[in-house]
Amino acid sequence: MRKDKVIKILDGLRSEYPDAECALNHRNLYELIVAVALSAQTTDKSVNEATPALFKKYPTPKKLAKAKPEEVETYIRRIGMYKTKSKNIIGLAEALEEKHGGEVPKDYDALVDLPGVGRKTANVVLSVGFGEQRIAVDTHVFRVSNRIGLVSEKDVLKTEEGLMRAIPHDRWSEAHHSLIFHGRNCCHARKPNCEGCCIEKLCAKAGV
Repeated sequence: MRKDKVIKILDGLRSEYPDAECALNHRNLYELIVAVALSAQTTDKSVNEATPALFKKYPTPKKLAKAKPEEVETYIRRIGMYKTKSKNIIGLAEALEEKHGGEVPKDYDALVDLPGVGRKTANVVLSVGFGEQRIAVDTHVFRVSNRIGLVSEKDVLKTEEGLMRAIPHDRWSEAHHSLIFHGRNCCHARKPNCEGCCIEKLCAKAGV
C-alpha cells in the first residue's frame, strides 16, 4: 500500500477514535502486565470485571507469588482458560520477584521470558507502560490490518513486521489502538459495518 494512503487511513482512524487507548484498567506496571496476560483469548471487559478484586487481594507481585492457583482461580473464573492463567500469573509474579526485584522490566527479551508473556503482551507493556512505539498484534489488529490492506499476511508475526514497515514509526502505538477500536466498533469479524466505516473508500475492497 502506498505511504500516502497509509497516512490517510491512520488520519481517518485518528479522527474517528481520538481517545483510542489501552482499555485494560490498571494503576501501575504490575497491574498492566497481569491484566494483559489475562486478556489473551478473552475480552478486556471480562478482565476489567475480574481484576479489581484480584488486585485488592494481591496488590503486589510479592503477594501474588505466594498465592496458590486454586485461590487465584476464584477471582478470575469468569475469564477464559482461567486455570492455566492463574498458574501463569503466579509464575509471572514469582519471576518478577526472583529475577527483577519485584519490578516489571523495560526490556523485550526479559519480558517474553516471563511466564504467560508473549510478543503481544510484551509489546503492550512497552508501549502503554513505558511509552515506546510498538505494534502489538491481537485478533482485531490482525483481522483489520489484513482486511483493509495495510498488509497481506497469513500469520501474526509477519503481520507485525509488515505493519512496522508500512506505518511511520512515530505512529505505531497510535495505529495499534486505533485498529483495535475499529475492529471492536465497526470492522467486526463476521459482519463488518462497511456502510458506517470511516475509511471505507480507502479499504482494499474499494480497489483504490
